[in-house]
Amino acid sequence: MRFIHISDIHLGKKVNEFPMLDDQIFVLNQVIKTAGEQKADAVIISGDIYDKSVPPAEAVEVFDRFITELSQKDIKIYAISGNHDSPQRIAFGSDIMSKSGVYFSGVYNGKVEKHVFEDKYGIVNIYLLPFIKPANVKKFYEYAEISDYNSALKIVLENINVNESERNIIVAHQFVTGAVRSDSEEISVGGIDNVDSSLFEMFDYTALGHIHGPQKMGRNIIYSGSPLKYSFSEINQKKAMFVVDLMEKGNVVINKVPFVPLHEMREIKGLYDEITNRKNYINTNTDDYIKIVLKDEDEIIDAIGKLRSIYPNIMNIDYDNSRAKSNIETFAGGVDTDKSPTELFCELFEIQNNMPVNSQQLKEINRVFESVEEELM
Repeated sequence: MRFIHISDIHLGKKVNEFPMLDDQIFVLNQVIKTAGEQKADAVIISGDIYDKSVPPAEAVEVFDRFITELSQKDIKIYAISGNHDSPQRIAFGSDIMSKSGVYFSGVYNGKVEKHVFEDKYGIVNIYLLPFIKPANVKKFYEYAEISDYNSALKIVLENINVNESERNIIVAHQFVTGAVRSDSEEISVGGIDNVDSSLFEMFDYTALGHIHGPQKMGRNIIYSGSPLKYSFSEINQKKAMFVVDLMEKGNVVINKVPFVPLHEMREIKGLYDEITNRKNYINTNTDDYIKIVLKDEDEIIDAIGKLRSIYPNIMNIDYDNSRAKSNIETFAGGVDTDKSPTELFCELFEIQNNMPVNSQQLKEINRVFESVEEELM
């Protein structure tokens, strides 16, 4: 079986208020082209198909065209919902679509969906596990001690009854301990959402989503990463789709095909006069998504407006000067891990605003942290 593994498309996403849909169409077309050229049997999508649980209509249309074109090439699709998706919406029409070789995970109901693919080497079992939280799992395993994400995932996987003599793939959307995160991902306080990579060792390939940087977490335990850079913390990442050959049991070959973005994302750093000097930008792609860091001591009036005449897709502008460094030093005292999230937030608020939170603000801060804690568990 040969398949392409992608994840975290985030259709409909905006980065610094720049719509990314054209960029997303551009890379999805590369998936379709590569799947055809590589004679892939399937495309696996490990969650976060959309950026929001209620995606805009144009994002849904783009995804509809994507799966339709793959299906017309007789390429199967196996997809799960991620933490950004609505599992109910992702699962809509899945029974009908499965007749065309398009398989979406349903809402988690205590069981993990299994689909069987057969090739010349025998059976491949493909398990679709949508993003789960401990609260989702507790409803179906009341007898089990489920205190965190790891114990929740452990009980879920133990109840799959995997036949390890056959080849098995699991598609999941969780945070494996040790994975390198990016700024564009949702972060849980205190690493509460961590799961251990050893839980996936019974599978021949683990197709992970959730983390935007492509990385390997163990034997054939792979984050494909997002197809595009969604924050400037990702500018050095090499985005790619993973082409996986699952041959006889124990023989897995993994290759990467780089994505070519419609607009690269990069950072330019220097003095205003250097950055606006024609000889310094004439041979560069000025349409890239740009973050500009100015080293001038004096603030440039309407810097972003002036710079956009050269770099129309400036997403962010910042300063790296003595004043900025002074502000950084204010925050460089370290974090007291014995303090509660509320206390830490109040300290940050006071540093930024030169005044403490008032009683009404404190009440709202407590309410938000309590609701977040409830949602995570």
